[in-house]
Amino acid sequence: MNGDEEKMTVIVQTIAALLFPITLIFSFYVIMHGHLTPGGGFQGGAIGASAIVLLIVAYGVRNIEKRMKEENLSIFESLGGLIFVVVSIFGIFLATAFLANFLVGKAIFGQIPAWGEAPLNSGGVLPILNIAVGMKVIGGLSAVVMLLALITKEGER
Repeated sequence: MNGDEEKMTVIVQTIAALLFPITLIFSFYVIMHGHLTPGGGFQGGAIGASAIVLLIVAYGVRNIEKRMKEENLSIFESLGGLIFVVVSIFGIFLATAFLANFLVGKAIFGQIPAWGEAPLNSGGVLPILNIAVGMKVIGGLSAVVMLLALITKEGER
């Protein structure tokens, strides 16, 4: 099978190209509002990974693998893990315990809201941790799906 045979039709590719940025924006929305609404890093990361899976289905795994290497997804995932660990350790040094919410009461992410309000910057370290988890889930799930699709293509020969 050559690379052209695994692609979908032009209509499917066009719709996938239109839906990809919208899905990533929705993924970021779910990640950033995780401390206020149902959702968070894992759910938003799964939505982001589904956007990449949409591209894999529409354009073929080989075309996407050329542009988005598995190593880059692994680096993205590792960066999310590093952010999570660094923020967790900062809790020891800047507050009292591992994973302490040391940004509560600060201007940027820790504004204590008035009764009935729920601003985005009221979660302390939670939005940062949600971003880190979202990065891990997007990188990990996308890499797994890409590798499984590549293995399946290799097995068809």
